[in-house]
Amino acid sequence: MSCCAPGAECLADAGTSNEELLLASRTLRDGLRQTDLSVPGIHCGACLQRIEAVLGRLDGVAFARANLSTRRVSVQWRGDRPPPLIAALKQIGYQAHLHDAAADRSDPELTRLLLALAVAGFASSNIMLLSASVWSGAEAQTRDLFHWISAAIALPTLAYSGQVFFHTAWRSLRNGRTNMDVPISIGVLLAFGLSLYETTQHGRHAYFDASVSLLFFLLIGRTLDHVMRARARQAVAGLARLSARGALVARPDGTQIYLPVDEIEPDMTILLAAGERVPVDCRVVKGRSELDRSLVSGESAPQLAIEGTALQAGTLNLTAPLTVVATAAAKNSFLADMVRMMEAAEAGRSAYRRVADRAARLYAPVVHATALLSFVGWMIATGDAHRAITIAIAVLIITCPCALGLAVPMVHVVAAGRLFEHGIMIKDGSALERLANVDAVVLDKTGTLTAGRPRLTLVAESRTEARALAAAIAAHSRHPYSQALAALGEAQTPVALDAVAEVPGAGLEAQSGETIYRLGRPDWAAAPLSVPPDAAVVLSVNGACLAAFRLDDQLRSGAPEAIAALTAAGLGIEILSGDSEARVGDIAGRLGVRFTANARPADKVARVAALRQTGAKVLMVGDGLNDAPALIAADVSMAPASAADIGRNAADLVFLREDLHAVPRAVAIARQAARLVRQNFGLAIAYNVVAIPIAVLGQVTPLMAAVAMSASSLVVIANALRLGERRWRPPAAVRAGLTPPLTPGLVP
Repeated sequence: MSCCAPGAECLADAGTSNEELLLASRTLRDGLRQTDLSVPGIHCGACLQRIEAVLGRLDGVAFARANLSTRRVSVQWRGDRPPPLIAALKQIGYQAHLHDAAADRSDPELTRLLLALAVAGFASSNIMLLSASVWSGAEAQTRDLFHWISAAIALPTLAYSGQVFFHTAWRSLRNGRTNMDVPISIGVLLAFGLSLYETTQHGRHAYFDASVSLLFFLLIGRTLDHVMRARARQAVAGLARLSARGALVARPDGTQIYLPVDEIEPDMTILLAAGERVPVDCRVVKGRSELDRSLVSGESAPQLAIEGTALQAGTLNLTAPLTVVATAAAKNSFLADMVRMMEAAEAGRSAYRRVADRAARLYAPVVHATALLSFVGWMIATGDAHRAITIAIAVLIITCPCALGLAVPMVHVVAAGRLFEHGIMIKDGSALERLANVDAVVLDKTGTLTAGRPRLTLVAESRTEARALAAAIAAHSRHPYSQALAALGEAQTPVALDAVAEVPGAGLEAQSGETIYRLGRPDWAAAPLSVPPDAAVVLSVNGACLAAFRLDDQLRSGAPEAIAALTAAGLGIEILSGDSEARVGDIAGRLGVRFTANARPADKVARVAALRQTGAKVLMVGDGLNDAPALIAADVSMAPASAADIGRNAADLVFLREDLHAVPRAVAIARQAARLVRQNFGLAIAYNVVAIPIAVLGQVTPLMAAVAMSASSLVVIANALRLGERRWRPPAAVRAGLTPPLTPGLVP
């Protein structure tokens, strides 16, 4: 009998089949497989003992261990089919299902906003059609019928879609405060109430269209805002998904168990297979392999790992198995530190607020006071409650913040379209405001300024067939250098080889008859004295250097012109890279900019923070996993589409095309968007300055107020559409090939 309290919440049996259990299990050794189950009903030590005892008696089960804190059970078993684990637990009162730590959760708030927007859009379009018929001079009976139909459509629409604003307005009023949703809610409800009253009295005018259309426009802005905020949180979630979910741990008694990464502790011995990510910070104690350390350094070139090499969580083991010892728990590992850095940077970004939000503090009380004073004044002047209420509603509607609310989002929507025309995607609307204010640009090197693909050029060769031979050997490996060498020999005659073997961390060894060829690291392939000093890869025959190749970085298309355009726009430029000083210095020298080399992720964040402390507004452009914290820490960030997933998620803008012209284009569009936003706010303020006195004097009906409100919104939209009318072109000096003098760099 389970010790779970009566009524304890347990997950329902998901009906997991034996096939699903088999697919979800992991192969260990000696025919053993391991399955991890979530058992939410575990509540005490007695639960652990009973579950382990019951599962341990099943045929084929070799080991069962339950965890109270995580409410998980790990079972090791033998056989072609898994034992009836879930059924056995169900018989003793425990519901269980396959454990999935990476299960994604939906966004219920976004779903709610989209449904509310869809309902409001459908209702407003139909009510507008009915209103058009009334405005065109329908007969009294037809007019009344259309008014009742409009009321029947508007009532459930307000009840469902309007609660997005009604709930926040009521919560604000209940706490003695006011916000922008309060006048919206009051205006919508009063317009509906007065319209319903006019309908019952067979009045000529009803304002159902004004109330529902207002909801529709405002829900568009609310939904866009939610999507933009959710985007910022995806970067941290994406980085967390880079961590290994678990690892195969070797126990002191010689047994092995697959443990979730959170349960791995320092000094545990881990068996790391080729193709697996390093689960926690650790040290190699046995084996030799190559690692993809782009997460740490941003460089795609594999790096050698031998006994004693320190590995950081999240790096990828490429070519051979390793035995490692954990040096830190998951919460203290490198990947967890990067997540914390990104979360801290995101928290700092919350200081950015829309201009419309800042204006809302004054807007709501002014509108309320104006409407109330209008009602009181007309009651005193005329004693006509109906007329006083009508004027108060007109004031609320005509001063509705629709134009004010659209001033920023509409420009952002249009700017996003213009950016997309140039192959640039924007993920955060507030980034436009920040991008317009930047005065410093920090760029990563590999994959950003350069194409990110190594190019090997021939330095020296002693035989004419050396290039074809190198290409033939390189074709047997997926190493980036090998792929570059294979491309060199595409036009050469194929070379026949008897055998080719890859030596992890060293290169390729080929045999043709009695001849031994080596292609790889200079210190492994040939005698040091026979190798040119700048060689990156060497081809040798029986230990003698046959050919040497140098690694060159290729500048991304349009990089010099883009740097010149940014400089002409008054921006300071700096390269910030994890690559060696020699390689970064070569690129910086060609472009004439300042640089920092050998920068780790924390160093990049620190450099960006130091620049911001001097008052600079920083644009960070990077592509690597190691750039993600710096992308978040900067005022605004960009990444190429070729960037790693986490880099694209962390960046505010992503450019899809190969050339680097996207950066100055984006800055130019952002600056124009900032000007239009200021113009839109000026138009919205001017509209209210003119409209409010007219409404207070009783010269407009609620219907006229709704039309005026819609007209003000159309003016704001039309102004936003002017964005990007002129096609972006590089500065005149750049077009003429007269690159202006480049800045020596940013101030220290």
